[in-house]
Amino acid sequence: MNSLVKYFSDFFSALKSLLTGMKTTLKVFFRKKTTELYPEKRGSLYVAEQFRGRLEMVHTEDNHHHCVACGICQMNCPNGTIQVESQTVTNAEGKSEKVLVAYRYDLGKCLFCELCVRTCPHHAIRFTNRFENAVFTREKLALVLNRPGSSLQPKPAKPAPADTNTNPAKPE
Repeated sequence: MNSLVKYFSDFFSALKSLLTGMKTTLKVFFRKKTTELYPEKRGSLYVAEQFRGRLEMVHTEDNHHHCVACGICQMNCPNGTIQVESQTVTNAEGKSEKVLVAYRYDLGKCLFCELCVRTCPHHAIRFTNRFENAVFTREKLALVLNRPGSSLQPKPAKPAPADTNTNPAKPE
């Protein structure tokens, strides 16, 4: 008798679980469909701000960038996607400094991990949310991010030193 009660108890428990799952399935089945019409409606397509689609170098309107060719992004890239090509030049003051020649980025190798962006001390690079990266050949995925003729953002002029000839009034 005890085994018969346990049998029906298990049967109705399983039936209740099945009906709960079916209720959820039917609710979703009759819900209004939300299909994105891509590529017909590209302009109204929503892409989240956090989406990492393509790396870009930030340039101002005057074609200046913030990259000092330190190579930290290249060192932190886990699979060698970034190659910073630089050369050392002597400036007008006679000091030698590194100058960015080419900032190469291979979109086909990129893991979109954002380690390069997070470790850049000058905030020279960022990810955009452009998502259409399909091409027919791998060579088109190798990009040079610095624009032709771009240069390092000039440093702001330092203020003139304060006049040291005047003595401040001494409180008595």
